[in-house]
Amino acid sequence: MVSRYCLRLAKALVLLVLPTVAPAEEAPRFVLPVACELGRDCFIQNYVDADPTSSSRDHQCGTLSYDGHNGTDFRLPTMAAQRAGVEVLAAAAGKVLRRREGVADESVRGNGGASVKGVECGNAVLIEHADGWQTQYCHMARGSLRVEVGDQVEAGQPIGRIGLSGLTEYPHLHFIVRHRGEIADPFAFEASPNACGGGRKLWEPALLPLLEYRPRSVLNAGFAAASVSMAALEAGDTEQKPGIGAPALVAYVRGIGLKAGDLQTLVLTGPAGQELAKHEAQKLERNQAQSLVFAGVRKPAAGWDRGTYRARYRVLRDGNVVLERDFDIDLK
Repeated sequence: MVSRYCLRLAKALVLLVLPTVAPAEEAPRFVLPVACELGRDCFIQNYVDADPTSSSRDHQCGTLSYDGHNGTDFRLPTMAAQRAGVEVLAAAAGKVLRRREGVADESVRGNGGASVKGVECGNAVLIEHADGWQTQYCHMARGSLRVEVGDQVEAGQPIGRIGLSGLTEYPHLHFIVRHRGEIADPFAFEASPNACGGGRKLWEPALLPLLEYRPRSVLNAGFAAASVSMAALEAGDTEQKPGIGAPALVAYVRGIGLKAGDLQTLVLTGPAGQELAKHEAQKLERNQAQSLVFAGVRKPAAGWDRGTYRARYRVLRDGNVVLERDFDIDLK
C-alpha cells in the first residue's frame, strides 16, 4: 500500500514539472468617452474600418466607415451644441502620455486638409492603460484640455470638450483604441476576418443597450420659418421654433447613414389632420453620410389655424420602413 506521504510527494513532483500557464490578459471595460446621450444629444457617425482592402465596412459589414478609418466618431448634431460644451471623458483609468493644444476649431470644408497637415488629430490626448492598451481622443476644442502629461486619470474623468480642430468637417470626438500598438475596435475586438458582428465588445456591460448598432439615424429634426440649408442646420441656426406669425412652416430632417436604394418621405399635416405638404425624394443612388429633406407651406391669407402641426419622416427600403421619426409643434 502506498503511504499518504508518498502520494503527497508524487503530486508535488507532478506540479514541479507541469508548465506554468500565464493568466490571460484582461481586456479593459471602457466607459462612454463623451458626456452626452447617444441617439439624442450625440450619434455614432463612423466606426473602425474592418476591411483591409481599399474598400470599407464597419464591424457589422455595414456602411458606417470609410477606407482607413481607425476609430469611432461620436458626433454632435450642431455647432450650437458644440459651443454649449460637451465634455470628453477618459474611457478608462490610466496615465496621460501625450497631449496637444492650440489647434484652431475650424472646419476643413473650406480650407482643405492641407491646412491641418501634421495636426490631423487636432487638440488631443493620449492615455496609457495597463497591459499595453492606449486610448486617443482627437478634435477637442482649443483651450478645453484639462489634463497634463503625467497626470493619472480615472474612468469617466473629464479631460476636455468636443471641438472642431484638426481634419474634420463637423464637431465630433474621434476615439481611437490601440493594443500593443495595433488598432483595436472596441465594438469587435479580435473579430475574425470578414466576420459580421463578431469579436468582443470592450464597453462596460451597462452601456451595451445604448451602443446598439444603428445602421441609420435621424441627426436633426424640427421646424423652421423658412427654407433650410445644410449650413444653417450645421450651425444650429434653425433651433429657434417658429411662432403663430411665421411667414412659413417648414419641417426638416437630416438623416445619417442612409444607403443606396433608400427612399425618404416627409409629410406635414395641420391641426385637423389635413395634409399640408409632402416631399418624396428620389431613391438614393449611392450611400450618403448625411441627407437633408424638408417639406413646407406658406402662411395662409387668413393666418395659421391654432393647434398642433405634425410631421412624419420615413425611410423605406424595398417597401419596408427602416427609419421613422414623428415630431410636432404647437402654434398658439
